[in-house]
Amino acid sequence: MVMDRRAGGTADNGPVGIAAVIFDFFGTLTPSTPEHVWQEHTTRSAAPLGIDAATWRRALNDSFAERATGSLGDLPATFRELARRNGIEPGDHALAAACAARLAAQRELFVFRRDALAVLAEVRARGFRVGVLSDCTTELAETWLELPVAGLVDARVLSCEVGRRKPDPALFAMIASQLMVEPAECLYVGDGGGRELTGASACGMRAVMLRGDDWSVNAAHSREDDWPGPSVADLSAVLSLLPPARLAG
Repeated sequence: MVMDRRAGGTADNGPVGIAAVIFDFFGTLTPSTPEHVWQEHTTRSAAPLGIDAATWRRALNDSFAERATGSLGDLPATFRELARRNGIEPGDHALAAACAARLAAQRELFVFRRDALAVLAEVRARGFRVGVLSDCTTELAETWLELPVAGLVDARVLSCEVGRRKPDPALFAMIASQLMVEPAECLYVGDGGGRELTGASACGMRAVMLRGDDWSVNAAHSREDDWPGPSVADLSAVLSLLPPARLAG
């Protein structure tokens, strides 16, 4: 069932003219990440550098815009720069250890919701294209081809690879173009991080919020908690917005 907060009721009929479904990655295809997990992950990558975990967390938070747009380079270059900003000139061994800890921690977040892979497969089986649009740092880009989701996605746009963040209209235009559809033919699904739902809507896409049981624990950047549009409680409910099969043409 899809809750439409604007209408104060339910929307039982799926949108017409949809040719592609675009999913956010973190907090949408993957479960939300609570604050204590971020803290533990930060401690693991701070230790090899000899930097206090709280200080390192601030450095990561303050540099998110730079890291999410790839402006600091790959992971070693990024961590070297952030360490220098905190008065540390890391040796090669310490830097490699910190990067390994960070990459291992990030990979622990690349675990998908129980219904995510099945939903993606079903969307494609019905004849719709599948896209992923994510504000992310270089770790996801480096790991993408190892993930089970890679073979279920027709196109991806990752902020760290294209140098832009949500809700930049160019990102939504990019993913629609890669999927070879018009923005108006796209259904966008996300938890609202980076004001992505407003951004997708402004570009002509139909946007729906994934507001699962774990939604409140997600420490997303600039999440639009005030989203007035439709929402679903789980990814499987997205299928109710689509017809059993896409009509050709």
